[in-house]
Formats: sequence, C-alpha cells, structure tokens
Amino acid sequence: MLGKIAKPLLLSACIALSLASPVTAFAEQENHEQLGHSIKEQIPFALGYLTTTSHLLAFIAKEEGYFSEEGLDVELIPFASAGELATGLEVGKLNVALIGSVPSITFQSNGHDLTIFGGAMTNGHGYVIKPEFVPADREPTIEDLKGRNVASVKNSIQDLELLILLKKHNLEIGEGPDKVNIVYFNSQKDAFASMQGKEIDAVSFFPPFSSIAQANGYRVIFHCKDVDDFHNQPCCRQVAESSAIDERKDDYIHFERAFIKAYIFYKTNHEKTIQDVKKYVNLAPETLDFEIYGGFTSNHPDPDKQATTKLKKQVVDAGYANDYDIEKLYNTSIYEQALASLIKENPDDPILKDLQEHFNKFQ
Repeated sequence: MLGKIAKPLLLSACIALSLASPVTAFAEQENHEQLGHSIKEQIPFALGYLTTTSHLLAFIAKEEGYFSEEGLDVELIPFASAGELATGLEVGKLNVALIGSVPSITFQSNGHDLTIFGGAMTNGHGYVIKPEFVPADREPTIEDLKGRNVASVKNSIQDLELLILLKKHNLEIGEGPDKVNIVYFNSQKDAFASMQGKEIDAVSFFPPFSSIAQANGYRVIFHCKDVDDFHNQPCCRQVAESSAIDERKDDYIHFERAFIKAYIFYKTNHEKTIQDVKKYVNLAPETLDFEIYGGFTSNHPDPDKQATTKLKKQVVDAGYANDYDIEKLYNTSIYEQALASLIKENPDDPILKDLQEHFNKFQ
C-alpha cells in the first residue's frame, strides 16, 4: 500500500538556489525598493510551525534562501498545537503561524483578531484503524468505528470530518457496542501515540502520520481527498494578527513571495525538497517522499478563500463555532500582489501562470 516504503517504522519515530526561471539581481533590487526596503536589509521575522510535512513550503523557503532573498531574517519556531500557535501570534512572539483551517476559523469566531492571508496544504488527513477490527478481504469503512474507541484532536479538521461522516452514516457518539466513542487528545502526536495501547482502536492523522500508520499495519478508513464532501479540503493556513498585516504589509508581501518561490521549487526539485524537509521532519526519505509526493496532499500557497469559506459553514453547522463574518478576517491581497510581482519578473513561467489561474478561480 505504501509503494516505496519497504520496512516498518516504529511509532516512537513519528516525531523524532533559485527559481525554475531565476529572478535577476536587478529585478530583485527594484522590487524591494518598490515594496519599501532594500534587498540588503534583513528584517527579523518569526514563523511558527508544527513538525509536519504539511509545512514544507516554510522549510524550503528557509533552506533555499528565499526568505533571505526577500529581505527577511526568518526564524522557524516549532510548536505543539494550534492553540499555542495562536497565542504566539497574540503575545508578539510570532509574525506568522501555520495553523489548521478549523482552529483558525474557531479562533476567529471566538473574537481573536487573526487574519488568514495564505495557504500551506490541502487535504492530507483522515483516519486509520487497527487491522484486527476489519476483515482482511475488504476495505475499512466508517461503519467499522461502531463500538470502537477513536482517538482524535478537538478543534481540528480531522475531528470535524469525523463528526460529519458519523452524522451522515447515522452513527451515534458515545460508549457502547452501537456507538463511536471519541477520545480527545491535545495534539495529533499524542493521539497517534495512544494507538500503542489497548484502549484506542482507531485514530485520526495528518502528515506524516499516514505513512507511519500504514507501515505499522494500521488500515486506512479514509483519506479526506477520497470523500466527496471533503474535496479540496483546505488544511493549514497562513495566519497573522490583523493589525500586524496592516502595519507591515510590505513585509508580508515579501514573505508570500518567498512561499511562492518555495512552491515552484517543490514542484520542480523533487530530491532536494525531500532533503530540505528532512531537516525539520526527521523521517526516512522514502517516508517523506510518500507523504509529499504520494498524491494525498497538495502543498499550495494560495489562500483558497472559496474552499475555506465553504469549510466555515461546515464548522458552524457542526456546532464547532458561532457564525461570523469571515470577510473581515480574510486577506487575499497579500498573495495577489506577491504573485503579480513574480509574474511581472517571470512572465513566461508556467507554474506562476497556473497559480494565477487557480487564484482567479478560487479567490
């Protein structure tokens, strides 16, 4: 099932240049002066992330020097949960945080003045179950969760998807042979580790836990990309304090330019991308390859406003958050200006053209 992954991985191991069309030095200098600071300046900028391949655009932008090219001295700071990332923004420790779409929405709904201005990953999550609970001659289904203890993470897109599917299949939540007992953990790492015990039968996942789970014999109930209700499901978003974006708009445009450059690199430099990501997610190269290029995720910098707005409705309908006006807390102009400036410098780049078409369609 895992293709090139040939040998099992221990659960304890789970968390253990230039563009294709190079930008000329003159164009870079001119761009920085237009956006408000010299290319020689290196402005301190703090980025919070989780230890997941979902955040690979940040890793590439750092390792390939794209942040530096854009005049930003970016420090990458690891965190354990979305709540910690949001707090990091609000206390001034972070300038940008890569936060899951569902917690981003619930934080906004609860009054946090946090703005989504870009993307990081789409799809890539789902649920696995221990093999003894599913006959070997068929694929697992959501019905196999009946009577099982399922580990999940509250305020996550994985949990939202589970609630939606349980309701759709008329499965009740609770203890008992005909119900699904959801056991909540503070982080995906903790939830996944709980599968080592006898009490937990199934668990949610996001990258890189999918490949680790399958390498350990667990069976996939679903990948979200294969469920019609979750098509093009936005996951991690680029989030910042609204006031910070207003005050330092040029810096955020430069930050986004670096992310777009990283996206081009990810699409055109397979092996080096794996090497860059391994510095932050210490797993075997074949495992990283499966997670990054295996077809279950798309690492994309576009804000994907339409998809996130649709997701907000699902969050509200599921009772996860109160309704609110997301328009006030969604900024697509940062990405739009960053992309336009790169296209001006590289008008024939096919990847940039594809990004523009995607933005025009889904903003």
